[in-house]
Amino acid sequence: MNVYVIGIGLIGGSMALDIKSIYDDATIFGIDSNKKHLDDAQNFGIIDQQASLTDLINADLVIVSVPVDVALVILPEILNEIGENTLVFDVGSTKNPICEALEHHPKRRNFLACHPIAGTEFSGPSAAIKGLYEGKTNIICEVEKTTFKLQEKAMDLFKKLGMRIRYMDAKSHDKHIAYVSHLSHISSFMLGKTVIEKEKDEQDIFDMAGSGFESTVRLAKSSPAMWTPIFKQNKKQVIESLEEYIQNLSNFKQLLEEDNYDEVFNEMQNTNRIKEILK
Repeated sequence: MNVYVIGIGLIGGSMALDIKSIYDDATIFGIDSNKKHLDDAQNFGIIDQQASLTDLINADLVIVSVPVDVALVILPEILNEIGENTLVFDVGSTKNPICEALEHHPKRRNFLACHPIAGTEFSGPSAAIKGLYEGKTNIICEVEKTTFKLQEKAMDLFKKLGMRIRYMDAKSHDKHIAYVSHLSHISSFMLGKTVIEKEKDEQDIFDMAGSGFESTVRLAKSSPAMWTPIFKQNKKQVIESLEEYIQNLSNFKQLLEEDNYDEVFNEMQNTNRIKEILK
């Protein structure tokens, strides 16, 4: 099985490692605009060979794990190059723009729009790890537009990776992911910014930061090159989620200003039910 991974970072690299361990006959080809990423991926044993888009006619499977703005540009080119029986799927955090861009492509039936809810704050080939997808949810959009034979091929792979499948339309995906993922990244970045601007002594941050602060700002270590295009593509939904978040922060601030600690307690107690949701 010839597997081409376009974008050899945390997501694509981790999937490549798992595929190599699952399929004895898999040969992993890497495509990346960053030559060092390709060299590192080959040295780390993530990929077997380096390749280019013109080689995709030989592909059985193509995994597109590039920033979402790049995906919009290269996905039509990828579909132009592949064979009739090649499965192509992306792993981007926004789905509606990509689904719209490929809606009328002659090989739309070869494409599956996916979003594995998995990752860490690290990036690049060195961040790739085995088992990243075990127990994680993979959201699939517009599955009916992918030919059934290739759907089956994809589902077999995702099952072997240990993933749970959730089907959702692209617009709903982008709305929900703005709240549960995109907003948390913005919160993390802005909390980190606030602390950096307030605490000029880095040693004070290091000495006084507890596990709560560390876990909350973990996402601020994420790649701006990946996240800026996500915020751009999902601008409307992100702004809506920010407006509601800012309103809740303002309300909490007002309760403190009014010394209304009974309501402060109630606000936190009511929110404690998140423990039941995220068991």
